[in-house]
Amino acid sequence: MMNGQGRVTAGSAAPAERRNCTWLNIWVFLIFALPIKAVFVAICLVALLDGSSGHYKIILQNSTEWYCVPSSSAEKVDGWTCCPKGWRRFQRSCYFLSPDTMSWPESEQNCSGMGSQLVVISSKAEQEFLFNLAKEKATNIYETKFYIGLSAYKNGKWQWVDQTPYENTVTFWKPGEPNLLFAEKCAAIHVKGNTDPNTYSNWNNVLCFTNCYRICEQAVKLL
Repeated sequence: MMNGQGRVTAGSAAPAERRNCTWLNIWVFLIFALPIKAVFVAICLVALLDGSSGHYKIILQNSTEWYCVPSSSAEKVDGWTCCPKGWRRFQRSCYFLSPDTMSWPESEQNCSGMGSQLVVISSKAEQEFLFNLAKEKATNIYETKFYIGLSAYKNGKWQWVDQTPYENTVTFWKPGEPNLLFAEKCAAIHVKGNTDPNTYSNWNNVLCFTNCYRICEQAVKLL
């Protein structure tokens, strides 16, 4: 309100000032509240990932692409069974057949670098699965070898990479193998083309510096 001298009186200015302060307080509150809300959401997400027995955290750390299928019993679905994309699942393991060749020590290191190991074969069913899988990769009549996690190159005695005693496991050597044990101290699945007959005794011992394909194995992830 203007007085007689053209000045604004205190009674007319106070309501506008109060309105301006109110809007200012709201904006200040929003500016400080948004970062707090973001931090709270981040903490909740971390707690959620850590609370599921660490499985989600392991998957996020070790791989960006996974393939999962329902893991079910006879009565209900128990969860999910996951393998890295491009790996093949059999029972409780995931398997990777390499597209390139390396020596046995290099193959062992390569599998370890992927969070896995050269395959340890513990049953006839697993051997049959791997032989048929290897035949899918063999596209010509020439022989193809896939390193497995069995060697004697370090101490002269056959030993699996996971320290499973050789004597306590089943073996699937070709007739007459292993031979030349003084030199050929690394084991491989031996396939002669994709028409190789269904004989599962196909292991062969070779020189450890021979470049062969490899089969890596890791346990499935259960979610």
